[in-house]
Amino acid sequence: MQPPLPPVVLITRPAPAARRFADQMADLGLATVIAPLMRIVPVPHDSAAVAAAEGLVLTSENAVPHAGPGRGRPAICVGPRTAELARAAGFAVTQGPGDAAGMMPLLTGLGPGWVHLRGVRVAAELPVPGIVVYDQQALALSEEATALLKRPAPVILPLFSPRAAALAAAAVAAVGPAAPLWLAPISAAADAAWDRAWTGPAPATLRRAVAPSPDAPGIRCVIRDLARGTEPPGAG
Repeated sequence: MQPPLPPVVLITRPAPAARRFADQMADLGLATVIAPLMRIVPVPHDSAAVAAAEGLVLTSENAVPHAGPGRGRPAICVGPRTAELARAAGFAVTQGPGDAAGMMPLLTGLGPGWVHLRGVRVAAELPVPGIVVYDQQALALSEEATALLKRPAPVILPLFSPRAAALAAAAVAAVGPAAPLWLAPISAAADAAWDRAWTGPAPATLRRAVAPSPDAPGIRCVIRDLARGTEPPGAG
């Protein structure tokens, strides 16, 4: 009997974040394929209004390059990566728990001078005026990723947002994968977005578990457990 083929992690994040996440998983000993399904592009916006804002709400690291110099201004950041970049830019950071829903209590009572720097699409509308500063443009699945999905080896798919999950589900369903699919969504919302976007027949084997924390370390934890063949918390 042939031994089971080892799983491969298919990372569909925008290229810089995908490479960073691959580096964070290096000690797991897993093969990775980077195939971005999105790229981040700037959107023309009123930079003077951003510079004049009393404080900023940042729900993605992709907004930080458009925030300008912090000058000690307050910034409420969705999670650790965004908070790290905002601190480096000179903001006085309050760090959220990793998802937009968890940020809501931090947004109570903010003054009218606060703005939310956001993308064209957001996972949740916040009670703060928004300024669109970037877009996440969809990309086609690469030939390397398509070939990977047609092999019998399991493919582990980290899903870092509801939009990322929807794009991945649509792209993978269009391939008609032969590979068993093991999903590692960052949140219940990303998990549900996969199901809404999936249009293909049921995969040969589907395992999934929502990350125990809505961040890259949480997804890494699920990937580790899937690769080891253990049952991650919440798997189904």
